Amino acid sequence: MPGTPPTSAGPAVPVASPEPGLPRSTSPRSGPTPSTAQGPTSAPPAGGERQSTAATHAGPHHPGAGQPYPQPGFPGPYGGYPGAHAASHQPPRPFWSGQPARPTEPTPTIWERLSRDGAGSRILAWAGGAVTLAGVVLLLILAIQRGYLGPLPRVLLGAGLGLVLTGIGTWLHRTPTARTGAYALAATGIAVVYLAVVAATTLYHFLPAWGGLATGLVVTAAGIALAGWWDSQLLAVFVVVCCAVSAPVIAEGFGTLLLCFLLVLQLGTTPVQLARKWNGLLLAAAVPPVIVCFVRIGLAVHDGHPTTTAVLAGVTSGITVVLATATALRRPDDEYPLVVLLVAAIPGLLAAVLLPRLGATILPAAVGVLLLGVWVLGRVSPLPGTFALAAGGIASLAFLQATATGFDGDARAIAFLAEALILTAVAVRLRLGAALLPAGLFALVGFVLGLTFAARPDLLARPMPGGTDVAAAVSLGLTGALFAAVAITLCWAVFRLGVLSDETTAPHGWVPAGLVALYGSTAALLAVGLLVSPGRDGFLLGHVLVTVSWTVAALALLLRGIDSVPPRVAGLSLVVAALAKLVLFDLSSLDGMARVVAFLVAGLVLLGAGARYARLVAARTRS
Repeated sequence: MPGTPPTSAGPAVPVASPEPGLPRSTSPRSGPTPSTAQGPTSAPPAGGERQSTAATHAGPHHPGAGQPYPQPGFPGPYGGYPGAHAASHQPPRPFWSGQPARPTEPTPTIWERLSRDGAGSRILAWAGGAVTLAGVVLLLILAIQRGYLGPLPRVLLGAGLGLVLTGIGTWLHRTPTARTGAYALAATGIAVVYLAVVAATTLYHFLPAWGGLATGLVVTAAGIALAGWWDSQLLAVFVVVCCAVSAPVIAEGFGTLLLCFLLVLQLGTTPVQLARKWNGLLLAAAVPPVIVCFVRIGLAVHDGHPTTTAVLAGVTSGITVVLATATALRRPDDEYPLVVLLVAAIPGLLAAVLLPRLGATILPAAVGVLLLGVWVLGRVSPLPGTFALAAGGIASLAFLQATATGFDGDARAIAFLAEALILTAVAVRLRLGAALLPAGLFALVGFVLGLTFAARPDLLARPMPGGTDVAAAVSLGLTGALFAAVAITLCWAVFRLGVLSDETTAPHGWVPAGLVALYGSTAALLAVGLLVSPGRDGFLLGHVLVTVSWTVAALALLLRGIDSVPPRVAGLSLVVAALAKLVLFDLSSLDGMARVVAFLVAGLVLLGAGARYARLVAARTRS
């Protein structure tokens, strides 16, 4: 065509297809075009426009005339591999591995629940069951007040009504459309039978206490088993809650036998609760006995039976702790057992106020031993760590209460400090940093009590007018020694277990620990002097020992600190403290030979320490 520039021969540039999976061609001889071609052409088309159009549909699988097929691994005119150049211009497709994540369904609101089909029938059925149960309770109360029928007919009438309601519910359960009403009728019937047993035991004494509790356990187990058979947690919770709320009305108060019935109710729900993993049933069965314990402890102060109430409160705590632990082992991911554990120990700890001193010590100690066993179980079983740690913390509080109750005066501080030392040793042995928290709590209480009673500052500042007896001196010495031991050991354990591992935080731990240890060693050495002589002479001798011991300890730390900075700093600080004591205290408080001995011995020790330290430093510099 005139005016058209001649077309130069050469390979056509491939153009990427819209989809990576479609075939591509690189020459007009490669094959048919999408519009007109039905077979291969025999000659190249004339004209640059047709050649450009054909080149658009060319691909590496169909090279142009005279172009060889590119081989894998060898560079070709279109790249290393067939289609590599075209594919390089396409965005990468996402690669899906596994099943796509399903969208999380939003939790339905209360309004949406009420708007569903069948919600009205369920509400009516369960409300009718609650009202029916309330009517039975009111009927029994009215029959008692006005003398309707006799005691035995009343009990039999209530038990018969409960059995009839349960039977009707079981019959209706066979029809799927009537199961909502069946659940409500069966739950109401079981609750009525249980209340009839409570009335026969607590009001009319037709059954002995053990017989009534056994019968109540059978009724509860049967009702909860029926709920498990029908797979209805709502039925089980309804039975437990209605029995727990109505039983105090039938039993006419919060007596000890009522608490026993609630414990039986809790035990009867346990097998199905563990098998079905029903958290609502766990809370419904565990909370009522704890609440009744609170009320019963408050009433036991006035209506008698404090020992029985305290024992039942301890039993309630023990049963609830055991059931919560069993549930936590069964369902490690649930948080409800932890909630039950946190409230389980309260009745046993609170009921200690009802007992004399020995019983008030044994009861919280027993609860603490049980919780300590749970903590140990967490070390050797798949019990959740948070659950076991909570059990250990509550056990520490129980032992704290038992110690505060069992000891008094100077012995109380000694007991707390000894327990803190034991807990620190256990924490280091087991490499359990969390155990340092109760150890620090016991140590803090022991320090406060020691400074208040056995190791008061005025005992260290001036001699007692009438002298110090042997018991007071022994208490002073033991308390001071435990002060020093607990402070140093606890601080060492904190750094050993990595609670404070940074070197910048070391002074924050060792400085207060050193001050407490210095105070404790002063009290211990002063007690030695008072044991030698309980009057003023013993007081002066004790302070001479304190001053000399400080200088000797400073020398030991300085020798130790030749190659270590912390002992060197501690030794120099102790030298300053010894000099300050000589000038501020010994010079004014000591007199006669005691003052002379203190200054001479301290001075000679410091001179010898200085000379020895200078030689060691010079030898280290030469080496």
